Amino acid sequence: QGPVCTNLGLKPGQRLTVKGKVAPNAKSFVMNLGKDATLLGLHFNPRFDAHGDVNTIVCNSKKVEEWGAEHRETVFPFQKGGTAEITFSVNQNDVTVHLPGHQFTFPNRLNLSVFDYFDTQGDFTLQSLSWE
Repeated sequence: QGPVCTNLGLKPGQRLTVKGKVAPNAKSFVMNLGKDATLLGLHFNPRFDAHGDVNTIVCNSKKVEEWGAEHRETVFPFQKGGTAEITFSVNQNDVTVHLPGHQFTFPNRLNLSVFDYFDTQGDFTLQSLSWE
């Protein structure tokens, strides 16, 4: 588990940029964005080789202990031992995930008006976090 941020106050029209390093032997890493640890509007999980997925980004939402339907992206711009920069743009009804050379949106299933919580887990070392 990496750093945990609370009271971020991210609202529609704002964005969070995450920079860091992927472990050389990475299997997967996670970034969670939500109200708190139990209400996750976006569970962002790039998998190099984990849970039966290879080079796939799996996204989901979580309400207390209940996960939603998994959403998969097959564009995979991450490299083991490389650096990664990911920007999450909060919109009224979804979150746009900006990756190198690719972007996609994930619906705001929990209808969160503000994203206060962020954490990282797994094979990723956070180097910087910025929001505007």
